Amino acid sequence: MMMIPRRRNEFDLFDDFFKGDDFFTRREHSIMKTDIREKGDNYIIEMDLPGYEKENISLELKDGYLTVSAKVEKENNSDENERYVHKERFYGECSRNFFVGEDVSEEDIHAEFKNGILKITMPKMEAKKELPQAKKINID
Repeated sequence: MMMIPRRRNEFDLFDDFFKGDDFFTRREHSIMKTDIREKGDNYIIEMDLPGYEKENISLELKDGYLTVSAKVEKENNSDENERYVHKERFYGECSRNFFVGEDVSEEDIHAEFKNGILKITMPKMEAKKELPQAKKINID
């Protein structure tokens, strides 16, 4: 089985606007930069999450999809004499989905968070030998 992240190509505001893609979803992918590699019988996902606390990161496995969610809360600044001139740091929630297959269980997945990098290790599962044939649906 091959692991497939649900990710789009490089950011292009013009294409997103005219193709109807969600501009805000793109921002999540630029925040949660991810590498996926194979090592022996495992897949290793490494995801950059600088500024996040371990307690604010969650992994959920459902219907063959692994969802990684993270949130970072905005600093509470009550100084009325201060205003931002430029702001790039992200505050809020973001998530990424990866299809890992329905045969993977939560016991198969190991995750660790160190120095702003989430590392997830899971076994490669064999792809099902016979895929169901496509069936045509009539349009009335």
